[in-house]
Amino acid sequence: MTTPDVLAPAELGPITLRNRIIKSATFEGRTPNALVTEDLIDFHRQVAAGGVGMTTVAYCAVAPEGRTEYGQLWMRPDVVPGLRRLTDAVHAEGAAVSAQIGHAGPVANAKSNGLPALAPSTSFNPMSMKVTKAATLGDIERITAAHADAAKLAIEGGFDAVEIHFGHNYFASSFLSRKTNHRTDSYGGSLENRARIVRETARAVREAVGDRIAILAKLNIDDGVPGGFWVDEAIQVAQWLEADGGLDALELTMGSSLLNPMYLFRGDAPVHEFAKAMDQPLVRMGVKMIGKQFIRTYPYEPLFMLESARQIRAAVAMPLVLLGGVTDKAGMDTAMAEGFEFVAMARALLREPDLINRIAADERTRSLCIHCNKCMPTIFTRARCVLVDRA
Repeated sequence: MTTPDVLAPAELGPITLRNRIIKSATFEGRTPNALVTEDLIDFHRQVAAGGVGMTTVAYCAVAPEGRTEYGQLWMRPDVVPGLRRLTDAVHAEGAAVSAQIGHAGPVANAKSNGLPALAPSTSFNPMSMKVTKAATLGDIERITAAHADAAKLAIEGGFDAVEIHFGHNYFASSFLSRKTNHRTDSYGGSLENRARIVRETARAVREAVGDRIAILAKLNIDDGVPGGFWVDEAIQVAQWLEADGGLDALELTMGSSLLNPMYLFRGDAPVHEFAKAMDQPLVRMGVKMIGKQFIRTYPYEPLFMLESARQIRAAVAMPLVLLGGVTDKAGMDTAMAEGFEFVAMARALLREPDLINRIAADERTRSLCIHCNKCMPTIFTRARCVLVDRA
């Protein structure tokens, strides 16, 4: 079997991308009024002009209480005209564009949103200093339907794809994990029950949009916390999702925004910068005092998810997107040789939006990203590479 050329066009469900490289979702922090801004449009225009096959707009919450903070986009008719301007700008640069849709669940900032955060079970969120509410069956039904509605609005907004967020202990992911799901009803207990909301949501989105756009999902390989969702369960969930037929691809991820955020972001842990970014004095003080216990350090290495992702690759035939430490042509070629259909990049494209064009011109090109992770706290203001700001 011939190894695909990562820089050649490729089919993703009903769409064709100019190459196999996807700008992964990274919350942009550029929508202060929960509406599209020219700043957000320019962010994605630059990445599109820089050569990616598809860029992903993050994060498009499906309900107002599902935002991680008040200024975040949430899908409603008012946002469609701005989304259309954004997608038109990306298309003009030759790239496709995806909307990441989801519900933050226990990761939502209840204080900022002025609405209760929802989770499988009652718990305390130290970031918002609020207790989450256990979702009722009515909440689950409403949020599942909201994903379908959000996907239809994405079509109105000109998107080529949607990516359903099943990772990082957001709403759906928190149901998958025994660590956060203590329910005793049909959405708790066995893996089949804990995966019910993931499967129902994927089916609802597919039924709502058919094959008019591509449907991806971002799925955790593991949460990175003892007692959390782990790779053996991820294999089974991936197999169920494949059998259900609702998805065109899975993007594999890991970590918990709620319990272990740095498990996904290998490299330096910017504790000081996170503390400065907190707007609540008590939270700021807490991050300074015990931040190193929560914002842990994991050494960076290229393709750091590959070993775990191989286990998913061996278990399913559906297209997979490899994320994590993809920064150069050699890494991309390795992913293709290992059987992954697409690769996703995030931090490296914050540092250099034109990196793909430069790689296409010279395969020896190396990313300038040093994995200091100081870009992470900038999501609270305006996501960016702070090294570029200083240049």
